[in-house]
Amino acid sequence: MRTSELLQDKKILFWALQAAGWSGWAVSYYLGNTVWGKPPAGYEFYLPLVSLIGIGLTLLLRRLYLRTWNQPMLRRAVAVLAGSYLAALVWMGLRATLFRQMFPGEPLGGVEGGWYDYFTGTVSAFWVMLVWSVLYFGIKYYLLVQEDKERLLKAMSMAQQAQLKMLRYQLNPHFLFNTLNAISTLILEQETQLANTMVGRLSRFLRYSLENDPMEKVTTAEEFEALRLYLDIEKVRFGDRLRLHFDLAPEAREALMPSLLLQPLVENSIKYAIATAVNGGSIGVSAAVEGGELVLIVADDGPGLDMRVGRSPKGGGVGLNNIRDRLRELYGERQSLRLGTTEPHGLTTTIRLPLETPEATS
Repeated sequence: MRTSELLQDKKILFWALQAAGWSGWAVSYYLGNTVWGKPPAGYEFYLPLVSLIGIGLTLLLRRLYLRTWNQPMLRRAVAVLAGSYLAALVWMGLRATLFRQMFPGEPLGGVEGGWYDYFTGTVSAFWVMLVWSVLYFGIKYYLLVQEDKERLLKAMSMAQQAQLKMLRYQLNPHFLFNTLNAISTLILEQETQLANTMVGRLSRFLRYSLENDPMEKVTTAEEFEALRLYLDIEKVRFGDRLRLHFDLAPEAREALMPSLLLQPLVENSIKYAIATAVNGGSIGVSAAVEGGELVLIVADDGPGLDMRVGRSPKGGGVGLNNIRDRLRELYGERQSLRLGTTEPHGLTTTIRLPLETPEATS
């Protein structure tokens, strides 16, 4: 069992602290007595027994505190003070009895050189029990706060995962509708071979989409292959009107990125630059490494960006907003998404991500 797992086990942690605390008290008490005089023979056996008695009494205090844990603060304070003092009275009585049994010829109090009154010893014992009680409450409250933090972080993580899945799965219905509509058209036109090919490509793309968790990252090479599969489907719809250009730099092949990140950008380019143009258009997708960042670019030669309002002519669609939200959830401020103009016309979307590789994250 690892140290972190031991600390998470409350029972083991409690007994470890008990042993450490009472051992520390016994050692310090023994050293204090050696400073003021010579302890009687067998004193090193007496103190461990006294510590065991103290442990037993603090176990009773623990039960008392657990019973009053949900009580008002004033009642808990009374329980702490009264419980600590009663435990001190019992502890001192048992200590005195044990001392007389083990060292009948020694004065009670041992090496202090004489009899000390019972009340003074009880006050000293009271402070020991009170310190134990304060530490018990402090550690217990700390552990409860840590548990609350862990629950909050777990809830936030679950909410983040659900949000990311929702953002990604919002992209599929629009693409799926267009593809099924195209397949239906091919069947009506009795282009059965082409329709069958399109169904096969759609099946492979959906399998990739559903098998990859949006919280997980894939290599750029894997993402480009999935993007090619997606564009092969669209190529059936648009034929020669859709011209594609891929540029994947060798140093960027193993870089990690969110799965299906570029698909909605390409989908927007098809929607605004290819589908609305009589002669179609071109879409270019590239990935490179620059200055410790992965740079992803999707460019088209469509109507482009209206720089005066800072958005594409038709608003960029839901996909662009989803990408922004997804990148913000995954990378915080360590990412950027910029829209620019493709010369002489068109839209260029540039995404910059922190450079990550499978080796660095393993």
